[in-house]
This record gives sequence, C-alpha cells and structure tokens, in this order.
Amino acid sequence: MISEELKHIKSDKKELRKFGITVGAILIIIGFLFQYAWDNYTVYMIVGSAGAILLFFGIIYPKILLPVQKAWMTIAVILGFIMTRVILSILFYFVVTIIGLIAKLVGKDFIDRKIEKDKPSYWNKREKISYTKELTERQF
Repeated sequence: MISEELKHIKSDKKELRKFGITVGAILIIIGFLFQYAWDNYTVYMIVGSAGAILLFFGIIYPKILLPVQKAWMTIAVILGFIMTRVILSILFYFVVTIIGLIAKLVGKDFIDRKIEKDKPSYWNKREKISYTKELTERQF
C-alpha cells in the first residue's frame, strides 16, 4: 500500500521546481520566525540556509533536488499512513464511547437485550410492501 503510493510520486522538472520553491520559502519563513519571535539565531541560520538552498536550486536547477524530494515525500507518505490510522482510531473510540455513555445514562438498549416473559416471540415483524422497480434502485 505504501509502496504503491511511493511509486506514484511525481518527480518531473515542474514538480521538483514546485517542491524547491514551496519548501524553501516555508523554511525561510520558519527561520525568520525563529529569529524574530523566539530570538534563536542558530536555528534561524540552519533553517533559513536550508530554505535558501532549496529555493535557489528550485529556481535554477531543480533536477538536483530529486533525492531530497524523494526522501521528503517518503517521510510524508509514511507519516500520512500512520497518522490517518491514529486519528481515525481516536475519533472512532471517542465517538463510540460518548454515544455508549449517553445511551447508558438515558437507558437506551439498541439491540433489545431485555427478556420479557410475557412476549410470545422476539421476531420483529416487517410490514409488507408491494414490489416496485424503484425499491430495487433505492435500497435504503
């Protein structure tokens, strides 16, 4: 799955130029934030220089950025794969837990587990509907 996504990463000259300019500009902006917001000159120089190099090669000679772009996109695909599962798992368990707690507080039983001795059957009767072609198209 991850290997299929890695195979489909575009690495032509246009994509490499876009990568160099975009990532370079963002790194320069982050470098300026370190310089002026947090007053950290060392990090500013490292991040700003990396951004300037990417920006320069993105404009002048984008083909040299191929290994950097491949490594960057590989890390991005792996992080995307992991974080998608983490976020969806947290969201699922959060939603299911909240719905379960609310249902317990209200006393709702979604699957009718209560045993009623005076009930003749636990089958749920379905009302009969005559068949029409539209029912096949709209199943729900």
